[in-house]
Amino acid sequence: MPTDLADNKADRGAKGAFAVVIPLYNHGPMIEDVVIDALKLDLPVIVVDDGSTDSGPERIKYLDGVHFLQHRDNQGKGAAIMTGFDRAAEIADWAITIDADGQHQPKDAMNLIRAIPENSRPLVVGMRQGMIGREVPWTSRFGRKFSNFWVRMSGGPALADSQSGFRIYPLPESMNLEVKARRFQFEVEILVRATWAEIPIIEVPVSVRYASGPGRISHFRPFVDFLRNTRTFYQLITRRLLVRPFTHRRR
Repeated sequence: MPTDLADNKADRGAKGAFAVVIPLYNHGPMIEDVVIDALKLDLPVIVVDDGSTDSGPERIKYLDGVHFLQHRDNQGKGAAIMTGFDRAAEIADWAITIDADGQHQPKDAMNLIRAIPENSRPLVVGMRQGMIGREVPWTSRFGRKFSNFWVRMSGGPALADSQSGFRIYPLPESMNLEVKARRFQFEVEILVRATWAEIPIIEVPVSVRYASGPGRISHFRPFVDFLRNTRTFYQLITRRLLVRPFTHRRR
């Protein structure tokens, strides 16, 4: 066994069992490479197809070691992640989420694992580096700043990259946070609710790569998702101001 792989297994073993969860929706050209790279981590890899209408699912069904789950209809990224959590919780203590668009390098997951302190159950966020290049879409740059501010205003953590989908979630704690959103907003809402539940949140630098031109696949719709984000933050801030003070007082 190569030394680095043995060291990685030792790091993981001391902190519990990990599984990779990849939500998939119409990322046909990219998903095969993402899954193959994730399998190199020597961890269970769970792919949740959220009602794709392209060839993506067919590209990965043949890969050994993939746990393939499928939603008949598109329900949203958050719904796919929760489905992945349900399966991961059967075999692991932690879920590592990786986006299907190829922007993440799965090998960086080991850096996230190593950052977990002993005897701690944090939510770990991969803080993407190099988010200022010309190849980075303006929606990603603006969305990150917008999200960072309102996550903090909602009583969540002060993060540099609250929109990163490359994360490690403690299970089952993350499944019990009563997150309402089931689309992109899931990933910001769970940060706020984790903070309310006093789950530590830490950031770890990770690399990022954006394909240019037709090679990049994003399902983010600026206008629609801006409205959804606004609604999610309004609900969180309202709950923070009107509900949580009374619940804490009762405790």
